[in-house]
Amino acid sequence: MDHLKIQEFWDLRRRYLFVYGLVVAADWLQGSHVYALYESYGISSRDIALLFVMGFGSSLLLGTVVASFGDKLGRRNVCIAYGVIYGLSCLTKHSPNLWILMGGRLLAGIATSIMCTSFEAWLVCECNKKGLSIAQLGDILSGATKLNGIIAILSGVVAQFAVNTSGKLVSPFDVAAGILTVTSILVYYLWTENYGDQNAPHLQPFASGVKTLLADTNVLLVGLIQSLFEGSMYIFVLLWTPALEVKSKDHIEKAGEPKNILLPHGYIFSAFMIAVALGSFLFSCLSRRLSLERILMGLLIISTLTFVPALAIPEDAWAVFAGFVIFEFCVGVFWPCMGALRGRYVPEDCRSTLMNYFRIPVNLVVVVVLVQDASLWINFLCCLIFLAACAVLPTRFKPIKVSNIDEEMDAGNDVSLLSAKEPL
Repeated sequence: MDHLKIQEFWDLRRRYLFVYGLVVAADWLQGSHVYALYESYGISSRDIALLFVMGFGSSLLLGTVVASFGDKLGRRNVCIAYGVIYGLSCLTKHSPNLWILMGGRLLAGIATSIMCTSFEAWLVCECNKKGLSIAQLGDILSGATKLNGIIAILSGVVAQFAVNTSGKLVSPFDVAAGILTVTSILVYYLWTENYGDQNAPHLQPFASGVKTLLADTNVLLVGLIQSLFEGSMYIFVLLWTPALEVKSKDHIEKAGEPKNILLPHGYIFSAFMIAVALGSFLFSCLSRRLSLERILMGLLIISTLTFVPALAIPEDAWAVFAGFVIFEFCVGVFWPCMGALRGRYVPEDCRSTLMNYFRIPVNLVVVVVLVQDASLWINFLCCLIFLAACAVLPTRFKPIKVSNIDEEMDAGNDVSLLSAKEPL
């Protein structure tokens, strides 16, 4: 590989990760205090649930459409809009009015769809334009996952500092709004624009996405695996707190300890994020030795087993917690692995659209979990079933025609992952 190609890789990596770090920081800053803020406004638990339903429902319906416009109108433009839309959502948190907060959740749902699709779609297109490989794309996505875990831990600290300093639960949202403003400015100046099929009619990407899903088995498999895994992940995100709180209270009562001891949510969350970061580090090592499909199958089998303690021995808090930590470790492997697979199999002309189609079942699952009243055991059983179904799908991928891009690469290059032989 020539020196110019190596420079292009590192330049793209720096520009993407710098912006991505701000993107996830703004998102994580809002997570730790949003429920407490709603409660401080006197909003009932039922209405709080409706606010969350509004967010996921907005992501399902409006977010799918808005984020998909990136293929036609430009991924960079949509990423700039992300900062504006999410920033406005943060500002609505200053109002205790339920309808204004509903509007904020609607905007947040749209922004979340953009965050989960358009930024990655921009990166993959840039890798394609520069002739970079799947391994190089995987290296950038793995770095993004590591950065995400580190920032998640730090964001909780920053959010708490902002609340302690100002005495206001809305302070983390103000910090996030400032970061989102900076993010949009940096995307405008640091990123170049790229598109899907720019000359297609406005509705063409949606029709092309459906046609591709029906015609291309590999794309359909990618979508099914992502939907089932992330559906399980979001069920877990919503329910790990009550699952461990119930077990913690039972343990405290059996031990005869005071009942006012609180579950250390911050420490547990930090443990989860450390596991995600470690999983991403493992992916960086495995991707140099194993195919993406084999890595994916292994992590899906292990992920399935992580919910066995919650189902078989739910009274053992430590066993359940250990299973949850291992699941988060698998999440850390899954994100960069799945991103690299999307880069390989999902076509460029409707990439944003297809990535949003993949999120439709995920949002449906979360909405159902929020509105139904099933037990924790039933919900975790659904997670196990979803993941077990995922585990058999990687064997169904069909070989694709390989280009000659990587035949020109120098296998002895010292740059991490630059010598892999899997082109985009």
